[in-house]
Amino acid sequence: MSTTPTTGRLTDYATEFAGRTALVTGAASGIGLATARRLGRGGANVVIADYDEQGAEEAAEALRSEGVAAAAVTLDVTRPASVEAAVGFTVDTFGGLDLAVNNAGIGGASAPTGAYDIEVYDRVIRTNLDGVFYSMRYELPVMAAAGKGGAIVNVASILGSVGFAGSPAYVAAKHGVVGLTKTAAAEYAAQGIRVNAVGPGFIETPLLKEMDQAAYAGLVGLHPAGRLGLAEEVAELIAFLLSDRASFVAGSYHLVDGAYTAV
Repeated sequence: MSTTPTTGRLTDYATEFAGRTALVTGAASGIGLATARRLGRGGANVVIADYDEQGAEEAAEALRSEGVAAAAVTLDVTRPASVEAAVGFTVDTFGGLDLAVNNAGIGGASAPTGAYDIEVYDRVIRTNLDGVFYSMRYELPVMAAAGKGGAIVNVASILGSVGFAGSPAYVAAKHGVVGLTKTAAAEYAAQGIRVNAVGPGFIETPLLKEMDQAAYAGLVGLHPAGRLGLAEEVAELIAFLLSDRASFVAGSYHLVDGAYTAV
């Protein structure tokens, strides 16, 4: 329990999102799924949107088994019509859209800028940057029209603030996400819609566990915390930014990286 600065009332974290509907992209696994679960446990209706249709359905079913009001929709964030349809599905299913987490993204191949494959570059930009723009392009008008305010969190990366050799497309896209976030926040703050971004460091995934032991240890060594992050740790930050506890937080970019960018 905590006291919210805007109302002076105690906030029950188990019901803080009650009566609100959240759309989470890239939510079939990883940070997206952890975030959807966290919001659902806070009382939100949750739409699991993902390119992986089966994965989205399975994730939604798993949340429903936990008592969460969840639905799944197939989404390709590189196609504006698909994004518009996912937002429309959210409104049709749960009656509105109050919260959005634009998390869908891909990594892309590793190569120096001067040798980077142009088709791969375009695919990474379309997914990681254009996809966030398309998402906000359709989410923001719905929130604004409802007149109840709202909150959006865009998932950038630590590479939205620093460079990383061999990842020109990913780094460019994530820097762009931070810029889009700040711009949208300035445009919609007066309407009570808060837009923020998070920058996760390297997060534990099954794929990373399959890395060569020396390579994995080297990756861990980049984080002064001495370990990689957990999807649930990122989800907690996202939940805070979406909640009324962050009522005066807008247009900001929050790192969750075990001090990776501090050195």
